[in-house]
Amino acid sequence: MKRSRRSARRENEAWPEGAVVETVEPGPAEQDDETQEAAGWKTSTAGLTGLARLARLGAWALIASGPVMGVLALLSSSAPAQSAPKPQAAVESTAATGPAGFAQLFVGSYLEAGEGTEKNLAPYYSGSIALTHPAGTRSALRTQVMDAREVSSGYWSVTVAVNVAAKSKKGGYTDAGVQYFRVAVQSTGSTTGNDTPGYTAVSLPAQVASPRSLKPGDLGYPTSRGSGTADPASDAAASFLKAYVAGQGELDRYTAPGVRLSPVTPTPYSVIKLTGVQDDSSDSADNKVPGDGVRRRLLVSVDATDADGNTFPLMYALGLTARAGRWEVSSLDDAPATAAQSKPSSAPNAQAPAARGSAASSSGS
Repeated sequence: MKRSRRSARRENEAWPEGAVVETVEPGPAEQDDETQEAAGWKTSTAGLTGLARLARLGAWALIASGPVMGVLALLSSSAPAQSAPKPQAAVESTAATGPAGFAQLFVGSYLEAGEGTEKNLAPYYSGSIALTHPAGTRSALRTQVMDAREVSSGYWSVTVAVNVAAKSKKGGYTDAGVQYFRVAVQSTGSTTGNDTPGYTAVSLPAQVASPRSLKPGDLGYPTSRGSGTADPASDAAASFLKAYVAGQGELDRYTAPGVRLSPVTPTPYSVIKLTGVQDDSSDSADNKVPGDGVRRRLLVSVDATDADGNTFPLMYALGLTARAGRWEVSSLDDAPATAAQSKPSSAPNAQAPAARGSAASSSGS
């Protein structure tokens, strides 16, 4: 009773004086909704209880399988992938200097050896050999390696060109021309570390045909000026070469501004004679100096005579540029121009940019 009175008193105090409080009873629809919600909650709770059990079981299964999965991951990472190609061991390649030098020495000794001197080949070839021709029948004047290929690791094929001198029946030697020999050379030592590799020939030299030589292309000097100096360009080239290789005059007098060339020292020749001039001009009768900046390429042949009276033919490729009514040497070319590099224009003296002094200096100094 006391509790009922206290509750009623509190309710009366919560509402203002004179306010009417009505109590609304739930309708049939609302009672049905509440009943369904209660039933649904009970059903969801029961379903969640089963899911929770499954989740706990799955968690324990993951925990239990963790070590097994870690071991499998370790094994899969250490094992090579089946799709990845297996790396192949690289073939170590040594420098060709050693096999090439060995082959040159072997071919030289082979040509000079003969009956009774087979032991001279022992440092190069360990196989048995019996020679029947007299020693010294042939001699190697000069040898030059033309090709050296490593056919496999430490195994080389070397082709040597030899200028052979053959001994005649009268005792003198005649030039037998250039002959070619191929030698198989094998490395016998380590190519790494501080060890010096050794070499041996696995067989005697094989004489082979000369390598195919290329046919030289046409040079870019279609016009011949002859051996005279009436042409101003030919005269300028002859004066320049006299100063360059014979010490006759100063080079600065015949070179374009900015071009720095040094004469050949010590002076090898005393007399220079012009024997032929070819250029890239299309007009062989043009003997006038064109306007400033016009360029011309010359291929100049000379006979150079030394202090003892010996004469030697020489050939120079020069670039000339016109300036102030005269030709000046603007470049001493590294090599004669080919037809593809020098195309004569339809006009006899077409304008072209002047040669840069830095380029001429680098190629001719």
